[in-house]
Amino acid sequence: MAASDPVPPADTAASLPEIRVPVVLTFAGLVAGIAVGLALPRGPVLDGLLAIAGPVGTVWLNALKMAIIPLVAGLLFTGIAQAMEAARAGPMARRTMVWFLVTLVASAVIGLVATPLLLTMFPISSEAGQALAAESGAEMPAAVAASDFIVGIVPDNVMAAAASGTMLPLVVFIALFAVAASKLDTGRRGTLARLFEALAAAMMVIVGWVLMLAPIGVFALAVGMASASGTAMIAALGHYIVIVSAVGLMVALASYVLAWLVAGQPPLRFASAMLPAQTVALSTQSSLASLPAMIVSCRRLGLRDSTDEFVLPLAVALYKATSPAMNVAVVYYIAKMSGIEPGLPAMIAAAAIAVLCSIGVAGVASAASFFATLIPIAIAMGVPLAPLALLIAVEMLPDIVRTLGNVTMNVAVASVVDREPGSEIARQLEMEAMTV
Repeated sequence: MAASDPVPPADTAASLPEIRVPVVLTFAGLVAGIAVGLALPRGPVLDGLLAIAGPVGTVWLNALKMAIIPLVAGLLFTGIAQAMEAARAGPMARRTMVWFLVTLVASAVIGLVATPLLLTMFPISSEAGQALAAESGAEMPAAVAASDFIVGIVPDNVMAAAASGTMLPLVVFIALFAVAASKLDTGRRGTLARLFEALAAAMMVIVGWVLMLAPIGVFALAVGMASASGTAMIAALGHYIVIVSAVGLMVALASYVLAWLVAGQPPLRFASAMLPAQTVALSTQSSLASLPAMIVSCRRLGLRDSTDEFVLPLAVALYKATSPAMNVAVVYYIAKMSGIEPGLPAMIAAAAIAVLCSIGVAGVASAASFFATLIPIAIAMGVPLAPLALLIAVEMLPDIVRTLGNVTMNVAVASVVDREPGSEIARQLEMEAMTV
């Protein structure tokens, strides 16, 4: 590895408490809730059950929301601090971080454009949408003028923004605070980094406790929605999986375009080289577990060892390319299913939050990152959170696409960084050093 590009910083998320989500039990809770909601006819028994399930589901949702803002603050500050530290490492690090940001923004744009188009071509069942809107009490958010949206990006009172859950100005403030902290001396910078790491770790413990109760919370929410929407809810879940997964696959396909047009990798050669990493990604649903296979893919593409040994660990620690697109798709899907038509300002705010939040959650357990990234977007777009809580039970399927797209884009970015100006000179120097 070149002297100017030292080993990237360790993944802070790896030091966070491990969250074990009862995935099978959560899915079982969803199935049981739907079955009970469909099986019981309207009457005293169902009404009595709903009278209990409604508050239980609300309490569980509130417990999740309670920890989200401090968790997002801790993860976002830590992720940006890591990114700023990595950018200090040298030219390769700066190129890598630029391409991370460019592809994250492109991912958000894919989500913004592709999801409405897909839902226009393949609309949501009107029965499920009407029932869900009635059950969740979703209301059409008030239209926001462009001037008000621009003014609102910078909060006049960050504490008031946090208290009211106004996510975009809050996220912008945390991002600016993290960048400003990177300009401090090493001691102060380290103190703030440890503070926010500890904040994120404590909130992860709370989120872990709440997610352990996910089977109960999901059951309680599913009973109410199934009784209101009937069998249309089952069709809506399948439709949701297809739409969101399709958006993630578009990001994966964009990786091939990036590798071809920018890095000069022929599509067939890139596809062949990616097979080992993609196979591991599909079987493990983990970018970290796919890291050795990604290195093999880079070697097949002829990348320098110093490039893939730097870019790929950094990508695993800081970068999830599919997150902005798929997270925007999830929240927009809920909005449409709830009868909400988000305006352009709300969509832009959602995309901006999706990009920023994706920087902080790489390496965090998928269940925790699911809520840490999606609840802020949902709040910004003004959609109900109850459907979001149900979707965690079926996230195992879209999560396969997320990992596949992330792994493919990681190698594509490594290919681009390896071919950028200065890389050929570095390659020649490396070859000369090997022959000495």
